[in-house]
Amino acid sequence: MNDLSEWWLPLAAADALREGHCLQARHFDQLLVLWRSASGSAAFDDRCPHRGASLSLGRVQGHALECPYHGWRFAADGRCVAIPATLAFQPPAGHAARAWRLLERHGLVWVGGAQAGDVEPFAPPTLDGLPLRRVLCGPFDVATSAPRVVENFLDTAHFGFVHEGWLGAREHLEVPDYEVRHDALGRPGVPHYRAWQPQASSAATGGAWVDYRYQLLSPLSALLQKQSAQAVTDEAYVLWTCPTGRESCRAWFSICTADAQADAEALRAFQQTIFAQDKPIVESQRPRELPLSGGEVHGAADRFSAAYRRWLRDIGFDYGCC
Repeated sequence: MNDLSEWWLPLAAADALREGHCLQARHFDQLLVLWRSASGSAAFDDRCPHRGASLSLGRVQGHALECPYHGWRFAADGRCVAIPATLAFQPPAGHAARAWRLLERHGLVWVGGAQAGDVEPFAPPTLDGLPLRRVLCGPFDVATSAPRVVENFLDTAHFGFVHEGWLGAREHLEVPDYEVRHDALGRPGVPHYRAWQPQASSAATGGAWVDYRYQLLSPLSALLQKQSAQAVTDEAYVLWTCPTGRESCRAWFSICTADAQADAEALRAFQQTIFAQDKPIVESQRPRELPLSGGEVHGAADRFSAAYRRWLRDIGFDYGCC
């Protein structure tokens, strides 16, 4: 696959990165430090170029991040701007911390190496045409690979078992025939899927037939749009995942709604309940990496997940896959 540093990943909720503070995060296998000053946010390798100390143990001083070991200070672009032990010394370019590109989108802090605006898979996905109100849920730390979590999000045959009484019922276990289509970027999706749900959303008061639309946004993110006759407004759910290792990841969900009156905590509680049902199942799957070629059998109801696996193989994305 491409250089891992080129991939944009969501590493933290934007409101978790407070001004004057720093935190450690992981971009694939690389430990980073995220920090915010009054002039904005920045991301570095979590390693001081001087003696290798963890910069995430340091502190923000004015518009610079200070190393906890010898107090070297680094500006947002990585330049070393002060060495307390030799104040008159002007640090050369080779004394800089390795800085990463950073942007904030969808309530998350994204870090990567690609230029903003690059085509998939490098740029953070857009959410055009969805309701503008966004409620972020998470993070959820999961002891399995990010592709396993994404595939679970795309799977509907488990609703009547894992989410019985919520998203599915044993009286409606059969998966109807559906079509998988690829968009202009080659990403697989399901334009229409119909399912019976005892509680279609956090605001639902009873069961309803729900029309689904699924779309892969990237190898590590996916969109689900839901519409039912009972719903006052349509809702959309976006899954964002960030690998923290080949067999572990962190996930968030964005709930997109046009309902200005919907209680944000009720929306979060609903999503937390659903994912709490999924989590022990996906963590039990072996291998934790997603098999792309053999090792697991497929049924007719699995055509979307099979298309996801083929797409990952076709674009050369193999992190968290086997």
